[in-house]
Amino acid sequence: MANITCTGLSDVALEMCNTLNAVPLECAFNEYPYAGENGTVCMAYSSPVEKVTGMLGEQNVLDPGNTAFMLASAALVMIMTPGLALFYAGLAGEESAANTILMSIACMVLVTFQWFFVGYTFSFGPGTPGFGSFEWFSLLPINGKPSGVYGVGIPHILWVVFQCMFAQITPAIISGSVVGRMKFSSFCLFVIIWTTLIYDPLAHWFWSLTLDDTFTYTALGWLGKLGAIDFAGGEVIHISSGFSALAAALVLGKRYNAGEPLKPHNVPLVMMGASFIWFGWFGFNAGSAGAASGLASHAFLCTHLAAASAGVTWMILEKVTGGQPTAAGMASGVVAGLVAITPGCGFVHFYAAFLFGILTAPVCFFMMKLKSRMGIDDTLDAFALHGCGGVVGSLLTGLFATKDINTVAGGFYYGEMQFGLQLLGVVVSAAYSFFGTLIIMLVLKYTIGVRVSDEKERVGIDVSEHGGKSYTT
Repeated sequence: MANITCTGLSDVALEMCNTLNAVPLECAFNEYPYAGENGTVCMAYSSPVEKVTGMLGEQNVLDPGNTAFMLASAALVMIMTPGLALFYAGLAGEESAANTILMSIACMVLVTFQWFFVGYTFSFGPGTPGFGSFEWFSLLPINGKPSGVYGVGIPHILWVVFQCMFAQITPAIISGSVVGRMKFSSFCLFVIIWTTLIYDPLAHWFWSLTLDDTFTYTALGWLGKLGAIDFAGGEVIHISSGFSALAAALVLGKRYNAGEPLKPHNVPLVMMGASFIWFGWFGFNAGSAGAASGLASHAFLCTHLAAASAGVTWMILEKVTGGQPTAAGMASGVVAGLVAITPGCGFVHFYAAFLFGILTAPVCFFMMKLKSRMGIDDTLDAFALHGCGGVVGSLLTGLFATKDINTVAGGFYYGEMQFGLQLLGVVVSAAYSFFGTLIIMLVLKYTIGVRVSDEKERVGIDVSEHGGKSYTT
């Protein structure tokens, strides 16, 4: 019902008119309230995309609780990148600690600009099942109103911020494979190209949503349309960064001292970084529910259970293979568990979360040993932890996903066919990331170069690339 114009009326009639206007205006699902000269009326959207953008009307009322929760989740995910910087710096050699930290922080600032101009519209914007579009270039059509598909009662721009934190940590993970030997300028250019050509399409294929012609909520990307699921980034983030790290390491080649054991030079730094990562991961996974809900709480606990079970399993593996439990080893185990549960934390039971950690830790543990024997210098094990952990977690999601937790998908153990779709998602993510990164790195190698000279590498990349040592005596 449109608002009545209450001018030129007697006092009694004016009071009745104002009472009628106090009744909230309820518009149909394909309409929005429009305040015109003659009062507020319901106007039809010209298309579902117009509603998704959030430019017109209040599609649903902003939920203060959900908005506060998602703001906190975005901040938690943001702290993961500095945490990763500290984690990597402690694991790396003393002569490359500053370079290691700077690569992660560079990802934060560079990807933020990329995300603002084209990253978000390429990833989540309206378009085809294969690619987004320029329709939301520079976020021009997006404001503080709900989008209609992303999140529950939260500003569309908040979803942009939340997903930006995901995008910026992904290339930072790759930096662990190129420690001590990649030109910083080449790495910065790589980050921009890689995010645009690898990350954005994968995010679109799995996570982009739209409203169809009947205004029904549905997947837009082709993998999402087929039914492949990735709750918080097992494939989009971890498989992509892990297999990209492998490709980058192969193109760069080994460090000059790759045959020497790489021991953490600062264990407290490793543990501090791992703690920030673990803490931030709660926003990473629980926030992916898009609301302060029971599903978010479920994802939160699954995240903690998988991290704990993987950490304990890793300590046991260190002991039974002839070594001693180490702080850095346990931290690596925790990260492996966090990676594994990421694609399935919103789809599986708590007992399955325990199994995710227990089953993933040995795969990552022995892959770290195997890649060294194969002569692959993935310096800080980005491939072993994130690539392999993401693969195991994504496949286990295809086994244990249950509609008791989330009606989106059911796994093999519950009589559903999700495993095959997860296998497809794993193969596509791994192959696209590996070969795409291989091409990017080779182009950079034969144009501007990607590796510092032997002399600069031996002097130490902190000195040769950044003008000074990390520590002074």
